[in-house]
Amino acid sequence: MSDFLDFSEMRASARRRLPRAIFDYIDRGTEAETAIVGLRKAFDRRRIVQRALCDVSNPDLGVDIVGTRRAHPLIIAPTALAGLVRYDGEIEIARGAAQAGLPYCAATQASTRIEEIVARSPQTELWFQLYPWRDRTETLRLIDRVRALGIGTLLVTVDTPGSPKKVHNQRNGFTIPLKPSLRLGLDLMRHPGWSLGVMGRYWITRGLPSFDNYPGEVRTAITRSVSDPRFALTTNFERDLISAIRDRWPGHLIVKGIQHPDDAELAVSLGAQGVVISSHGGRNLDSLAHPLSVLPAIRSAIGGRALVLADSGIRHGSDIAKLIGAGADAVLAGRAFLWALATSGEAGVPRAAKLLIDELRTFMAFAGMRNLAALREAQWIDSSD
Repeated sequence: MSDFLDFSEMRASARRRLPRAIFDYIDRGTEAETAIVGLRKAFDRRRIVQRALCDVSNPDLGVDIVGTRRAHPLIIAPTALAGLVRYDGEIEIARGAAQAGLPYCAATQASTRIEEIVARSPQTELWFQLYPWRDRTETLRLIDRVRALGIGTLLVTVDTPGSPKKVHNQRNGFTIPLKPSLRLGLDLMRHPGWSLGVMGRYWITRGLPSFDNYPGEVRTAITRSVSDPRFALTTNFERDLISAIRDRWPGHLIVKGIQHPDDAELAVSLGAQGVVISSHGGRNLDSLAHPLSVLPAIRSAIGGRALVLADSGIRHGSDIAKLIGAGADAVLAGRAFLWALATSGEAGVPRAAKLLIDELRTFMAFAGMRNLAALREAQWIDSSD
């Protein structure tokens, strides 16, 4: 199915195809899950005051991102274990990204090694998202591997010092290590297409999925945990970490997971070319501020000197417009592309991109916005209705 018409249809189709454990892992949040609800409410409250006496026959969606003029302000966000959504999921997203003309940011916790993603999707502009490990030497070795592949942009995630509490994952049996249970077994039996076409195919070809970017001596299948403490996520994100990464990485550096203007200023002072304003899609800390509320201050602090990106909760092209209007230069979207992947594989990725971009273009035409800069100059109100 590649004829879905919006995010809701993609999500509904993915929900039918995926086991509940996998769907909930992607769809749901942490703690009481108020952050996800709050993200949607924040987008829905934000309204634009329309300008009507202007020419909007061809709104310009172009933007400069890391030294390149882009036709659209959209990047495919890093997502862990996309290979559990579909067999070779990271490869299919990467190839679909090339068809859509979008960058794709591969994740440290992907189920496919970055070397394989590069080799099998040579037409794709790949970025890499780094989760720094506690062992600084091993983290820098991973950076060296990415550098050797010719990747030009590194996103360093600094808002995840561990694993958040997700009760639904524990109830569904979807934890790392994966714990076999009657509930999980029944879940898989109710989704034979996924069980055979994804997990079964891995079983007979390469074995159960794992975090493939981890070094071979510690890499394990998802039924076992990485026990080596050197590869736990770091809890120390002080300036010396960013400085060490900046010294090692010659390309574009973007710091992901920023909410405070002082942190944005510090990241730029340490050599970052940009930041990602994020609440991690409501998946980390349930009480975080939503990006719409913190973007204006960060734009005021570093706008014009560094790239301001944003993510979290994007379902529609209007959401992209609202984040740009609040101060972002461009956005990253994740869940939409995972739903498209689950529904239609590689072909779903450019389809999802086209839907979001067409919705953005339509929003701009109806709002009377000639280009993306006009969104930041527009009058916005927060409605209570």
